[in-house]
Amino acid sequence: MDGENTPTQADPAPVPTAAPKAAAAPLTQTAQSQETAPIEQKAVEAQEPRDDKRSLLGVVLLFGKFDVSGVVVKDAGMARYIDVSPIAVPHTGGRHTSKAFGKTKMSIVERLINGMMRTENFTGKKLKSYKAVENAFFMVHEKTKSNPLQLFVDALQHAAPREEVTRLKYGGISVPKAVDVAPSRRVDLALRNICLGALESSHGSKKPIEECLADEIIAAAKNDMNCHSVTKKEEMERVSSSAR
Repeated sequence: MDGENTPTQADPAPVPTAAPKAAAAPLTQTAQSQETAPIEQKAVEAQEPRDDKRSLLGVVLLFGKFDVSGVVVKDAGMARYIDVSPIAVPHTGGRHTSKAFGKTKMSIVERLINGMMRTENFTGKKLKSYKAVENAFFMVHEKTKSNPLQLFVDALQHAAPREEVTRLKYGGISVPKAVDVAPSRRVDLALRNICLGALESSHGSKKPIEECLADEIIAAAKNDMNCHSVTKKEEMERVSSSAR
């Protein structure tokens, strides 16, 4: 009985088992610290460019280059119908088409793109018209060293007629009568004449349509009588002045 009790009392089995466990613990902690350190560094490096991008999201640039925050519409009547709100890609997918006066909430650059689509060369070609307007704005910026959207707004103001002629019937006789043009219609007519002027100048010419559109915008912004849009405006006002 004594011989059986002595080896059980002096059994050193739990001591060596505890020792390797205690020694293995710091090894695993160091391995984990070595693995987590590069992960934390990668996380910090990944956060830095995200912070820079978030700081740039506060400024929305038209076509990724032009700042529209300083654009001013001097004509008080047309200011309500010329939307110059910041937008990077002027394409809303026609979300305002089913609303009355929904085009007033549409960017004026998008309305120019849609106006170019109404010409015979760009009918239904939205991407082609978009690229033409974008390249035209870049050409305007290169030629004038100023904000192309501000020049486009000035061109609209100079190309918008203030009077036009309508027909009034008295019995069987139609009489021309001069009437004032609504501000919304003034913007519509100016956009139409600028697009048609760019199309007509491109016919029989080697210049691309975007260069013709850029020249039309620059000339109309300077109130040049040689451009198509300003000429049409002066013609309408001259005819209406004779019918007062």
